[in-house]
Amino acid sequence: MGYDRVQRLSEKRARVVVGLMSGTSVDGVTAAVSEITGTGVDAEVRLIAHRTYPYPAAVRERLFTLFKDGSSGLSEASELNMLVGHLFADAAEAIIGEAGLDPGEIDLIGSHGQTVWHQPWLKEAVGHRYRSTMQIGEPAVIAARTGLPVVADFRKADIAAGGEGAPLTPYLDWVLHRSPTAHRVLQNIGGIANLTYLPAGCGFDDVVAFDTGPGNMIIDAAAGRYAGLTHDVDGAMARSGEPNKALLDELLTHPYYGRKPPKSTGREEFGEQYAMAVFNRADAQGLSPVNVVATVTELTIESMARAYERHLPGPVDMVYISGGGSRNPCLVEGLRRRLSVPIYDYSRLGYPSEAKEALLMALLANEHVMGTPCNLPAATGAGRMAVLGSLTPP
Repeated sequence: MGYDRVQRLSEKRARVVVGLMSGTSVDGVTAAVSEITGTGVDAEVRLIAHRTYPYPAAVRERLFTLFKDGSSGLSEASELNMLVGHLFADAAEAIIGEAGLDPGEIDLIGSHGQTVWHQPWLKEAVGHRYRSTMQIGEPAVIAARTGLPVVADFRKADIAAGGEGAPLTPYLDWVLHRSPTAHRVLQNIGGIANLTYLPAGCGFDDVVAFDTGPGNMIIDAAAGRYAGLTHDVDGAMARSGEPNKALLDELLTHPYYGRKPPKSTGREEFGEQYAMAVFNRADAQGLSPVNVVATVTELTIESMARAYERHLPGPVDMVYISGGGSRNPCLVEGLRRRLSVPIYDYSRLGYPSEAKEALLMALLANEHVMGTPCNLPAATGAGRMAVLGSLTPP
């Protein structure tokens, strides 16, 4: 049944696809239903419905424990892979119902899963050099629960081709948001901040994209440590404090910022261990909690701005921001002041910010069944283009 069904999907004029995504902030599963017509440069995406379904607190706590390298055994990773698969299936079933559809009207699911380890740097063993990545949220569970084919594991084919497996978002940015006349930046501020640069009239090979460094990750950790909050609500803590220049200058010496693209990063570089080192340094200097939050907020702003200045090959006419950081007025105002270019919410381009990455998963699943390569070697460092994802039939 499964592979014949997928062959038929590639012959349809349009496909209705559910995209599922959970990012580095681990807020929950964002699900989006969309209708996708065509493929590649001719693809068109119409959003039907979207919503984020928060993780249960106990599951979120277990995931954060799993992120600590060496702190959890294989049994915990195995259990969470299946459990998170069920939560992704819950989200798929819920969004299909909210869209007023039934599973028989859905053609396909694209699932990113939950990243628990991403190692973009090269390692070497027994004569082989390699990178690695791991996402949990078992696609076989999602397929069995929904009765739908699932495409998942989108990063691994790029890594097998010599790339870092990230970023993936530039493909959607290029398909949907390239302009014949404007030099655009699509700036996402999630746990990690990443950008896509689309020069006017850009072709596929003209796209520049990379992670700029921490987005909300260190800010959220500071808000949690000093105020028991999940994040700095409306940037209130940062706004009431003052960045400490000495600590900020020290943090900006991190080698990641000077590294040339292609490059990507994550919790392995800017996660809890890094955050604790920052806080210990701040505490040693006697900084108040609000000044710590102000300093790490300024770190996100300044690291993004310096990435534009150091690594973009041409002018920027406007920036469109998405992700949780786009809802932090202090962060957005600081970036606007630092860049001196118009900054707009991503929704101005016709799609809600919170749906973007789930839409990407739907688009990547569509491209898989169409046989269309959709990694950007210039962004990931891969030696060739590749069809991304692995198919799990129901």
